[in-house]
Amino acid sequence: MIARIWHGYTTPEQANTYEKLLREEIFVGIENKKLSGYHGLQLFKRKLDNEIEFTTIMWFDDIQSVKQFVGDDYTKAYVPDTARKLLAHFDQESVHCELLDSRLTL
Repeated sequence: MIARIWHGYTTPEQANTYEKLLREEIFVGIENKKLSGYHGLQLFKRKLDNEIEFTTIMWFDDIQSVKQFVGDDYTKAYVPDTARKLLAHFDQESVHCELLDSRLTL
């Protein structure tokens, strides 16, 4: 299992608008693609001194599944234009980590 990890940063004033865009448009669009090997995502939010950090972790079977999502240059960040307008800055690339152990219970 591969975790695709990415960070985007926005102003406190834009944070709610950006979160709504993620939940109601971007994530729904990703889910509607019905990608083989995609298992979902997690969204995290953290208040910093002068900005809000959003972290997404997307879960895939393997790197081939990630490539189905973003193409052969799989490290390139997936940031639609609507999101770019709300972000102050963001990671240009996503990090990919192999899951070795999970003991999560919710």
